[in-house]
Amino acid sequence: MKAARGFDEERGVRFSTYAVPVILGEIKRLFRDGGSVRVSRSLRELSIKINRYRDEFAAAHGRDPSVEDISRHFGEPPETVTEALCAAQPPVSLTVTTEDGTDEADVPVPSSEQHILDLMSLRTALSSLDKKDRLLIFLRYFRDRTQSETAAALGMTQVQVSRREKKLLAAMREIIC
Repeated sequence: MKAARGFDEERGVRFSTYAVPVILGEIKRLFRDGGSVRVSRSLRELSIKINRYRDEFAAAHGRDPSVEDISRHFGEPPETVTEALCAAQPPVSLTVTTEDGTDEADVPVPSSEQHILDLMSLRTALSSLDKKDRLLIFLRYFRDRTQSETAAALGMTQVQVSRREKKLLAAMREIIC
């Protein structure tokens, strides 16, 4: 949820590119801070209410309610409903007991080859830009500068940076995809 809340679509990167480091950081923090997942009382209470409602809804309609159905019923945003539904799930162990003893469960990870290909595509797209445009992208995405800061550095207005950035990202997407 932290990755979903913090993701800025206007940055022009895929959600997965942003989410993976955020999720890994949260997992590391969780292990550093003691290893147990804590759920707020309000979320636990909402989870209990949702589970009761799901049973009632299923009995009345012959199907499970959608997240939208639950969201409308409780007046909660879909994100909160999804978080409450996940909070009700039991934790999953990353170790499994096999006939031979305890073993680690397979956790899918992105291939390093794909990461390398993505970097190569990005470099190709960046190299197709002129020097000033590359600097604009560099300041915005590699130095995390705001549009106003970038505008000041490039002698442009914030609006010009915004429009130019949008065009550059579209052009780079065409090259990459």
